[in-house]
Amino acid sequence: MSVLIVTSVGDIEVDLHTDKCPLTTKNFLKLCKMKYYNGCLFHKVEKDFLAQTGDPTGTGTGGDSVYKYLYGDQARFFDDEIRPELRHSKTGTVAMASAGENCNASQFYITLRDEVDYLDDKHTVFGMVAEGFDTLAKINEAYVDDKGRPFKDIRIKHTYVLDDPFDDPPQLAELIPENSPTGKPRDEIAEERLEDSWVPLDETVAPEELEEMIRSKEAHTNAVILESLADIPDAEIKPPDNVLFVCKLNPVTQDEDLYTIFSRFGTVTSAEIIRDFKTGDSLCYAFIEFETKEACERAYFKMDNCLIDDRRIHVDFSQSVSKLWGQFRQSKRNAKKDGCFKCGAPDHIAKDCDQDGDQKNKGQNYVLKDENAQRGGNHRRSYDLVFDEDDADYSDKKDHENGHRRKIQRNDDRRSELPPRGDRDRNNRERTYSDEKGIRRGKDDDRNRGGRKNDDYRSGDRSSSRYDDRDYSKRHSRNRSGDDEDDYRLRDRSDGERDHRKRSPESRRREDGGHRERNQHSDDRSYKEKRHRDGR
Repeated sequence: MSVLIVTSVGDIEVDLHTDKCPLTTKNFLKLCKMKYYNGCLFHKVEKDFLAQTGDPTGTGTGGDSVYKYLYGDQARFFDDEIRPELRHSKTGTVAMASAGENCNASQFYITLRDEVDYLDDKHTVFGMVAEGFDTLAKINEAYVDDKGRPFKDIRIKHTYVLDDPFDDPPQLAELIPENSPTGKPRDEIAEERLEDSWVPLDETVAPEELEEMIRSKEAHTNAVILESLADIPDAEIKPPDNVLFVCKLNPVTQDEDLYTIFSRFGTVTSAEIIRDFKTGDSLCYAFIEFETKEACERAYFKMDNCLIDDRRIHVDFSQSVSKLWGQFRQSKRNAKKDGCFKCGAPDHIAKDCDQDGDQKNKGQNYVLKDENAQRGGNHRRSYDLVFDEDDADYSDKKDHENGHRRKIQRNDDRRSELPPRGDRDRNNRERTYSDEKGIRRGKDDDRNRGGRKNDDYRSGDRSSSRYDDRDYSKRHSRNRSGDDEDDYRLRDRSDGERDHRKRSPESRRREDGGHRERNQHSDDRSYKEKRHRDGR
């Protein structure tokens, strides 16, 4: 008399002691015919001790005997059949797991080592494992929690009665199902664990494929984290497959050069060399966007490690999503609503969007601003980012800056037309000396020759009017130049006086001596002219 138990880790054949334990063995055989044990968990596995099963609930607190189904609830449990000759002396001993004395139902256990004397005379031993010790070894090696429950479920799949010496009761025919049930029992309430059909990936796939799957899962996990931190717009976002990354460029290489070189592989929609946003200097790497994926792949295989402007470049597929991220941030500024950040439609998200035509026709995301003098002189050139909302008023802003720059240039031109500082000081001194000379000469002529007074007066008039005209032109020029020119002249005059005070006494004496010599020569010339007129 024997029963074959098919488990998720192997088969076990059990021989029953029907002559010594008829009540227990009859209960076990009839429950196997009813397929009562199908799907039951090995809910408790203690290494090198025992493995317990037979509870449809999977908790270790349930289970009914066949006598309950035949005679009612009062017959749920039946009495012990403990025999002194049946001991727990060998591995594979099968015995009833009772809740107490004479409280046997459906649960049973199988010992996993020899000489488990602790259980003798406490539980009814009714069978012995004949075959399937390798299956018992697998059960014994299962990973379990602190309560003895395996992390991966071990279940009884089927039970087959090979020999039954007991006649079937009339009521039993109604309890036997037509087909052997599969899966979990309907009464199972145990916590879910790894299914018994689960197989580790390293046992089903190649090592290379397994490594690729692990990397893919890690990348997805990192993407979810970045999305939760608002570092990327969507965890499912991925780099475009038609964009190449080119690095190790020569700083003299221009966008047009890359466009011309890479156009031999297909239509190039954009070729952008990334530049410093302050200085406009090349950062020696660029992104080349093609119209098709095939053209991008051809360029990748042909252009890697090629020479461009005496530099051996490196080409790879782009992994950057900064352009898509910029579009996402821009769409959030323009419209605070859910939907696609590429086309703005609210009925789908970005990963399902196929409207890439507008994005391909979009121009470069940076322009050269001639008037950008953030850190430098007025004539520095630099690149700066310009978004769509800035395009409308960029031309007005540029006109305003150009007008301001032209005004500053006019002031610089007026300053450049003025004579040097030393020349202005000398002209002022000569003009003052000439004025004093004219006044002194007019007084001498009135005192010596009253007849020629009118002629000298007219000559003085002409000279005075000439000086008045010059002063008027000076005032007119000062008014045109504005307040900046007045400040400039005042600074020049104060600088001239400061330079004069800083001169050494010898240089001032030499300068004063030069003035006295010039004054003496002028007086001698006036005296000779006066004598010449008197003699005439």
